[in-house]
Amino acid sequence: MIINLFDDGAWKSLRPLTFTRPVADLRIGTLTIAEKWSKHLNATAGFITQPYLSIKYPAQPEGNLFINGSVCPDQQLIEAIIKLKVGESLLQGELLLARKLEVGAAFEYVKAHAIPYLGSLVRISYPEDIFKFNDVELRKDFVLLTAGRTSAGLSSTNTFIGDNIFVEEGAEAECSTFNSKSGPIYLGKHSSVWEGSNIRGSFSLGDNSQVKMGGKIYGQTTIGPFCRVGGEINNAVIWGYSSKGHEGYLGNSVLGQWCNIGADSNNSNLKNNYAEVRLWDYEKSGFRKTGLQFCGLIMADHAKCAINTMFNTGSVAGVSANIFGSGFPRNFIPDFSWGGSHGFETYTLNKMFETAEKVFERRNIAFDELEKNILKEVFELTSSTRIFK
Repeated sequence: MIINLFDDGAWKSLRPLTFTRPVADLRIGTLTIAEKWSKHLNATAGFITQPYLSIKYPAQPEGNLFINGSVCPDQQLIEAIIKLKVGESLLQGELLLARKLEVGAAFEYVKAHAIPYLGSLVRISYPEDIFKFNDVELRKDFVLLTAGRTSAGLSSTNTFIGDNIFVEEGAEAECSTFNSKSGPIYLGKHSSVWEGSNIRGSFSLGDNSQVKMGGKIYGQTTIGPFCRVGGEINNAVIWGYSSKGHEGYLGNSVLGQWCNIGADSNNSNLKNNYAEVRLWDYEKSGFRKTGLQFCGLIMADHAKCAINTMFNTGSVAGVSANIFGSGFPRNFIPDFSWGGSHGFETYTLNKMFETAEKVFERRNIAFDELEKNILKEVFELTSSTRIFK
């Protein structure tokens, strides 16, 4: 099967996380949304996304099944989509969930020949939805990835509370505690948990990632592939190729790709007056009520902070923001900003590229023209937010 996952209005409301990717490339649970659909349907997935992203995330021209990339699959939704006939659309209210067209037909966001869908949905509309629904998706992905399989083993130096744990080949852990009574624990291929760590489910550790010595990982947390984490983490999602390698707290938060959190940095996830948290909204060019009491840091791709950085409750750091200095930086840190509570200036593309090349080189990945062109586009798209006084 060949499918295409299309962006709708959620692409705008999920910024800054989606400036550098389609919605379906966001990670929630263990897998990205695209990986979930591909595995459920045994399908090759393409993307219908913004023109500047489509070179890296191309469509599949032979695909005739188009699925909303902001929606996570479950069995009831999958069955409804598979039943669609050519020309039909699956809708929940005004939300287009899927369309089936003739092979080779161009996709248009049209709600023709509507079939109503009455089931429940997990849909990602705003950045905070990623940590909000992460526990649900961790549990679903655990079943999807482990069904009919046998777990590899871990060293007898570890302590296991509950048996809802699955270990991929090559994963290692020593002298650590794994409590899976409150949710499943998944350790990806060649991942490692270093001595003295305490981990509670639900939790997923991506391929080739590490939890450093003495790590304290609470439930509803995802660490993507090629990450290194330490300190205290609670209900957070880290996309991949990012590091929070030292002490400090990260909670109710989302980190993109190629991010780095300096030693002893912390985020607040609860206001002193226990009030509802607001987050910066790119569509409104202002702050939006989240309806949440607990909400921490949203950090987009390539953003970094220095040691001892303190993030206020409900902070948003844009693409390639570089944050340092004492005090609390403001709650919205624009894309390609350089500075902190003392003030910001523009983080120029040539300086950002110099850093990115070194970061990619450490992972033996080329920082090529494709990556540069996407970041150049984001730099231009976000120019109006960089008005520094």
